[in-house]
Amino acid sequence: MPDTVIKPLTIGNLSARIPIIQGGMGVAISLSRLASAVANEGCIGVIAAAGIGRNEPDFHSSFLQASIRALRNEIRKAKSQTDGILGLNIMVALSTFGELAQAAIEEEIDIIFAGAGLPLSLPQYRKPDSKTKLVPIISSARAAGLICKSWMHKWDYLPDAVVLEGPKAGGHLGFKETQIFDPDFALEKLLPAVLDEVSIYANRYGKHIPVVAAGGIYTGHDILKFMRMGAAGVQMGTRFVATHECDADLRFKQAYIDATEDKIVIIKSPVGMPGRAIRNQYIDEVESGQKKPYKCPFHCIITCDYKDSPYCIADALVSAQEGHLDEGFAFAGANAYRVSEIVSVKQLVTSLLTEAHEAEAATLRQIS
Repeated sequence: MPDTVIKPLTIGNLSARIPIIQGGMGVAISLSRLASAVANEGCIGVIAAAGIGRNEPDFHSSFLQASIRALRNEIRKAKSQTDGILGLNIMVALSTFGELAQAAIEEEIDIIFAGAGLPLSLPQYRKPDSKTKLVPIISSARAAGLICKSWMHKWDYLPDAVVLEGPKAGGHLGFKETQIFDPDFALEKLLPAVLDEVSIYANRYGKHIPVVAAGGIYTGHDILKFMRMGAAGVQMGTRFVATHECDADLRFKQAYIDATEDKIVIIKSPVGMPGRAIRNQYIDEVESGQKKPYKCPFHCIITCDYKDSPYCIADALVSAQEGHLDEGFAFAGANAYRVSEIVSVKQLVTSLLTEAHEAEAATLRQIS
């Protein structure tokens, strides 16, 4: 279909044949196995930095060193398994944000995606000859403009792309609780303003800055919808959890399959942001006031109220990733309840493209 809107996603000198970015999912949900499998299908595979060193023997005694070592190993492992495009998702709220960003750039990761806060300092870790593209994850036009203005003023650098993540995403959300279900903050409402804001800087400085839509995108029809609205591509996380290649334990994936719509809930996270997760007994116990004993030898999230928090969210997410859902819970997007089976990454990407092209063909038939 020569005039299709489902075109390759171009970020600088990188071009993903299929305009899908696999969302970075911590803790250890998307590591080298999933990221490389996604990249091999012509999409952009993304490793998540949050909690990446948890399996290192010295993680508790040498938190920073263990995290950097594990990050380098995952990037190298992913590169050995694919020639495709690889990204790294780093939460700005991580206390190791700068060190991990610098290590990733030294390893020549293709793209850094930075969210969970405004990545105003990100360009300082990039050298002039760096190959790594810098892509902030934002939730509003105001944030997009602030980042563009700040980066240009301090480093004479603009984002290579922007990911707009709406309130239907999984995990920690960049919205107030009152905004999450407010129609005025739906992704469809936010996208036009972000496109306009980003285009101001793109036109002023002559740089192509694609905007990627994220949060609640589930089908090929959704992909077509947002690309028709002007998005250059989409980011999807939830769909890639229920794949054979996802780095999480099978019991974590099964939680998605077993989830019903009423079990997808918003929780109050110790890090100070609302989060979307699959309700289970652990969440019920926390909300009923039961304390979860833990030790915090490090402060992994800057905004975490670890002294007064009833539980350690890092431990809860690690336990869930390992399949121990009685000791933690699974983050998930708003549409996780729609997952019904575990498939391969190849099957998933093929079905999404088929759906998108079928939806596009149906629209064209209606027009003609």
